[in-house]
Amino acid sequence: MEQTKNKPVTEVTEEEQLIEQARIRREKLAKLVSEGKNPYEQVKYPVDADSETVKNNFEAYEGKTVTMAGRMMSRRIMGKASFSHVSDKSGSIQIYVTRQDIGEENYLSYKKDYDIGDIFGFKGYVFKTQTGEVSVHVTELILLTKSLLPLPEKYNGLQDKDMKYRLRHLDLIMNKDVRDTFRARSLALKEIRAYLDSKGYLEVDTPTLLPFEIGADARPFRTHHNALDLDMFLRIETELFLKRLIVGGMDRVYEVGRIFRNEGMDSFHNPEFTTIEMYQAYSDYFDMMDLIEDLYKTVTQKVCGTLDITYQGTVIHMGEWTRMTMAESVKKYAGVDFNDWKTDEQARAVAKKMGVEMEHGEESTKGHVLIDFFEVFVEHELIQPTIIYDYPVENSPLAKRKPSNPAFTERFEYFMCGHEFGNAFSELNDPIDQKQRMLKQVEAKRAKGNNDAQIDEEFINALEYGLPPTGGLGMGVDRFVMLLTDSSTIRDVILFPTMKPKK
Repeated sequence: MEQTKNKPVTEVTEEEQLIEQARIRREKLAKLVSEGKNPYEQVKYPVDADSETVKNNFEAYEGKTVTMAGRMMSRRIMGKASFSHVSDKSGSIQIYVTRQDIGEENYLSYKKDYDIGDIFGFKGYVFKTQTGEVSVHVTELILLTKSLLPLPEKYNGLQDKDMKYRLRHLDLIMNKDVRDTFRARSLALKEIRAYLDSKGYLEVDTPTLLPFEIGADARPFRTHHNALDLDMFLRIETELFLKRLIVGGMDRVYEVGRIFRNEGMDSFHNPEFTTIEMYQAYSDYFDMMDLIEDLYKTVTQKVCGTLDITYQGTVIHMGEWTRMTMAESVKKYAGVDFNDWKTDEQARAVAKKMGVEMEHGEESTKGHVLIDFFEVFVEHELIQPTIIYDYPVENSPLAKRKPSNPAFTERFEYFMCGHEFGNAFSELNDPIDQKQRMLKQVEAKRAKGNNDAQIDEEFINALEYGLPPTGGLGMGVDRFVMLLTDSSTIRDVILFPTMKPKK
């Protein structure tokens, strides 16, 4: 049979294209090296300006020579003259490159051997093009680093969420809004520190590795210390060490702490995250309420330039905060009055009648049921900044009981957009009561088969020396940054979120 003269067209896959482009770039690198132009030999480059500073202050820079460096993101070759856009730490600027100014050999390399993604340094004078774009007329151009892999296509960019998080370096190259998010995160941390420092707080560091698992609800990560032949646990909070510092006379302390919890992941949870915990001697939870409201207002104004910010389409009025007890909030949103429940049985009966699932089943107390009602009816309703205070003692093992009503504790959490953003107490400083509550936590864990949980006896020992009346507060940094940058998931505000490795 006679073969057809027209061979079938084989479709080239994206992966094959990438391999081919990488091969071509390596050939260009080999050529440059053979010509004595190794792009990796340059030790440093004396940068004295950046793109946004030059563009925002054109009148001051016009006609002046600047030395800059960055990554080539586009190139438009027009014979003996060409334009490129170069991205640097602050943004992007256009450069004008001519054969006459940089020499024929260098210009030929710029056209033939340089690629989008290459990093180079340049010197030249600032001017405006006929279209009014601030640009640099290049008089010196030097390749500083050869990019051996091509960047994603300009207009589609890096869109796949999984790849954005795995290849954050590429995400940052391609997406200015991502760079802006992490600049905002850095600024927020700077302003939080500045605020607390101005209030007389001292920043401290406490251990990340602990010799045992404490009895708190969160599940820790476990590791092993070879030299001591000791199982150890990554911390799930910074609280107990910080309160020991208050015992020691450091009356106002805070820690920007990396926390690790071996639990689920969703848009508001990552196993590794950042909190700030702060403790102030001779204060209570009302002082902490005043502090967090003022801190949020101050930092929001500094980072966003306004107190009215938009989160996922909803305007949040950061300057206006509401305060309600948990019982008041349940009465408002569920129509149920905690004070009408005379017994635990009556509370459980109301829950069953209204179809509220009780986490603790038939062992639920009135306090447990109140918490169940809050989670079902209230939490998602708290869109504007709201402080919910006076929590049942059942779920507040480290908070001081209210003297006027020992069934409740002097604890609050604050909510926005239907989510909790922080937690605070009038700290429990009675060592006897504290040990009893911790024992209950440990017993509950051991009843579930976890025999690693222990009481932190050194913490109890510290309390026995005397913890002054103290207000304490912990705030989630990642969630606050989500709010400030209108980010829908915590992964968008953590540079390298936890990911399952790809095979």
